[in-house]
Amino acid sequence: MTIFTKIIQREIPADIVYEDDLCLAFRDINAQAPTHVLIIPKEPISSLDALQSEHQELMGHLLLKVSEVAAELGLSNGYRITVNCGEEGGQSVDHLHIHLMGGRKLNWPPG
Repeated sequence: MTIFTKIIQREIPADIVYEDDLCLAFRDINAQAPTHVLIIPKEPISSLDALQSEHQELMGHLLLKVSEVAAELGLSNGYRITVNCGEEGGQSVDHLHIHLMGGRKLNWPPG
């Protein structure tokens, strides 16, 4: 069980900014920007590499929620989303998650 599963099950507190039947969005405790939110599916999918064709609708849902959450958080000047995959890609929790970051000018390249 990952830390994200424990957050979904309310075993660990989190600053939740959005929730529905399929996903949860909460503030990252290791924020890399003034606004840094993680959007996660409630289904325990380990990474992008673990996605199957049956996850297509869920992934579309997650991406649609990104813009809604960004608007709610006042990121009208822009934002960045990132999905890390695997250890070398920077993924530290084995539960698929989308980083939504904004609130300042984001530089390129990111890493």
